[in-house]
Amino acid sequence: MIKRLTEHRGFVWLFKRRFMKFGAVGASGVLVNLAVLFVSQEFLFRTIHSADMRLNVSLATAIFCATVNNFLWNRAWTWRDRQHHPDKHLLLHFGQYALAVWIGIVLQFVLTKLLVSHLHYLVANTSAIVLASVFNFLVNNFWTFRHHKADTEMALPNIPELDDDAAK
Repeated sequence: MIKRLTEHRGFVWLFKRRFMKFGAVGASGVLVNLAVLFVSQEFLFRTIHSADMRLNVSLATAIFCATVNNFLWNRAWTWRDRQHHPDKHLLLHFGQYALAVWIGIVLQFVLTKLLVSHLHYLVANTSAIVLASVFNFLVNNFWTFRHHKADTEMALPNIPELDDDAAK
């Protein structure tokens, strides 16, 4: 059944289109990250005299802003067609998204460390980024932004009836 679904042209088209949106949102997150990092380093946290501490605070600010940017755009654009669970608070939804992102970051780190023994470190990291991005997309598609049915539509799983031959 899953194989038939994944071979359906509509599913493939939607999946590719959604992944392209996910990639565009990710690219916007990189720009937000870089812009916030620059503004933080050069202006916001200039009074922090330790260069190492200033960089740490600037990076944390940049990563947080990029994560919020990506969450909001993915929610409003990439998965706009998905009904959000009415009982899930926006902050809880963001926490779920952030958890998926952080797992992806750990995955990227581990994959880079594993691949670097076989590939140049830049190729290893690029490969890890691609694999972690696919992982992030799948986790967000099937967990963070999964479609929720209305409470009135919730029911027990559909169990097919046994036909007469199978009952004997």
